[in-house]
Amino acid sequence: MAFLKNRCNEFTTFMGAQGPAFCLFGLLLSIIVLLAFLAFSTPSNHISPKDPCSSSLFSMPTTTPNGETLPPLTTQSNPEGKPLSPPINHCDPNGNQLSSRSRDHTDDHNGKPLSCTSRNQTGHDGKPLAPPRNEKIPATTTFCLPKNHYYPAWKPPNSTVNRLETDKILDSYLPFKRGERRGKNGFHRILRTCDIFDGKWVSDEAYPYYEAGSCPFLDDAFNCAKNGRPDSSYEKLRWQPRECHIPRLDGLEMLERLRGKRLVYVGDSLNRNMWESMVCILRAALPDKTRVFEISGKQQFKTEGFYAFRFADYNCTVEFFRAPFLVREWKTPDPGSGARRETLRLDVIERSSSKYIDADMIIFNTGHWWTHDKTSKGKDYYQEGNHVYSELKVAEAFRRALRTWAEWVDINIDPNRTKLFFRGYSASHFRGGRWNSGGSCRNETVPISNESHLMPYPAKMSILESVLSSMQTKVLYLNITRMTDYRKDGHPSVFRNPITGNQQFTNKAQDCSHWCLPGVPDAWNELLYATLLISGRGTWGKKKNQH
Repeated sequence: MAFLKNRCNEFTTFMGAQGPAFCLFGLLLSIIVLLAFLAFSTPSNHISPKDPCSSSLFSMPTTTPNGETLPPLTTQSNPEGKPLSPPINHCDPNGNQLSSRSRDHTDDHNGKPLSCTSRNQTGHDGKPLAPPRNEKIPATTTFCLPKNHYYPAWKPPNSTVNRLETDKILDSYLPFKRGERRGKNGFHRILRTCDIFDGKWVSDEAYPYYEAGSCPFLDDAFNCAKNGRPDSSYEKLRWQPRECHIPRLDGLEMLERLRGKRLVYVGDSLNRNMWESMVCILRAALPDKTRVFEISGKQQFKTEGFYAFRFADYNCTVEFFRAPFLVREWKTPDPGSGARRETLRLDVIERSSSKYIDADMIIFNTGHWWTHDKTSKGKDYYQEGNHVYSELKVAEAFRRALRTWAEWVDINIDPNRTKLFFRGYSASHFRGGRWNSGGSCRNETVPISNESHLMPYPAKMSILESVLSSMQTKVLYLNITRMTDYRKDGHPSVFRNPITGNQQFTNKAQDCSHWCLPGVPDAWNELLYATLLISGRGTWGKKKNQH
C-alpha cells in the first residue's frame, strides 16, 4: 500500500488537479484485472491437461472432449443401485498421472495401479482403433479418476450376472469404453497377450455353473455332494488370470457354435472328468433338459471305452474315448511260458483313433497312468515292433509314445477341419502314501495359499511341450498343471463312495486324483472356451446369432 501511495503522490505532482482522479481509476482497474485473473485460474470441474493428478482432490470430467454429457460417478451405487467395489487409485503414490483408458490398456483387476504411461489408442497390430461411442477422440487422451472414488466391481457382491454384463456397468462409468472387450472380436486382442493359465483361485458366489446333484450324467465317484460331502466352498471358486479376465462359459453360445459338430475328449479318466463337466455345463444352459441324451442309453461311464451325448436341438455330440496312454495296450506271448502278457506298444496309436479322426474338435490328454507301478518301473512292459524292452525309463517311454501320437496327428488330422487341444497334467494331493497305499486328502477344504507348498513342474510336461513344439500340426496347449496344484480341497477323497451317518473313514480308499463335480474341471472347460475365442478360427472367428 505504501508503494501505491507514493506512486499516486508522484502522479498528482505531475498531473496537477486531475492526478487523484486518474490514480483512483488506475487502482480500480488493477483490482478488476486481479479479480479476473483469480477467477479464471480457479480449478474447474475439468481436469488440467498439464498435471491432472497434482491435487489430492479433483473432480471427474463431466463431459467428453466433444461436449457429450457423461453419467455421474458416485461412491455409493451404480445405475442399477448396486453397491460399488473398493477404490482403485488411478494416480500412483507419488501423485503422478496414470495412463489413458486407451483400448490396448487394462487394469490387472487385482486393485494394483495402472501404468503411468499415456498410450496411443491403437490395437496390438499397430492399427488405429475406432473411437468408442462414435466420439472423435484425440490419438492420445489422458484422464484420472478421483483418488477417493469407488470403481464398479468386475462382479457385483451379491450378483448372479456374469462378468461381461458387469463390464457394461463399468463402461457406463468411464469416459472411454474398454474397447478390447466390446465389438467384433474386441477382447480377442487382449486375451492373446495374456497367459490365462497364470493366476489364482478366487471366491465367486455366481458359481457353480450347475447345482450340485442336479446333473444326472455324473459318475457317482465325482458326485461328492450326493455322496455326503458336507462342505460346498470348493464349488464356488473360479480361476482368475493375473493379467486379464476371461468370459464365463456361455452354454447356449457354445452349443450354437457346436451346431452340427463333434466335440471329442480322448484320454484317461481325468479327461472323462472334464467331459462330464462339459456335458453338465451345456445341459444346465438348456431350457428343455430332456433334449440331451446318451446316444446308446448308457447311465454309467466307467466300464466301456466310448460314450457320446447328443444335444438334439443343435445336432451336435460331446464324446469321450478311453485311451489312457494314447498308444496301444497290447498282449504278447511270453517267451518262457508262452502265456500272453500285457505290454504297451509305444509305436502304435491307440485302437479307437479311426473313430474320431474327422471330429471337429479334439481334446487329448495322458499322464496319470504313467505314474502306476508297471509304467514307473518299466520292466518287461514297453514294446516296439516285436521287441519288448527288459527295462526302459518311464520318461523315455513317455517321449516315444507322444512322438507316435504326434506323427499320427501330423499324417491323419486335417487342421483345416479339426481343432486340436492337449490338456496338461492334473495334480494329485495324496498325503502319507500313494493312490494304492493309503494316501489321503480327507478334510481338505481350502486351496493351497503358500506357493512354496506347490510341487515342482512335472518333467513329463516339459517332454510334452517339447513334442508339441516339434509338430507340423498346431495343437493348442491347455496348461492346467499349476492351477490344479493349488486345489487340494477339490478331490472326492472318501466321498468317492456314499458316506452316511457316522460311518468310519479310516479304512476307506481315497481318491485324491480326480475332482468333485461341480468343481475344478469346470474351470478347465472355461479355459477351453476362452482359448477357442482367442484362436478366432472357423465358427469361433465371428459372433454367432444370439439364442
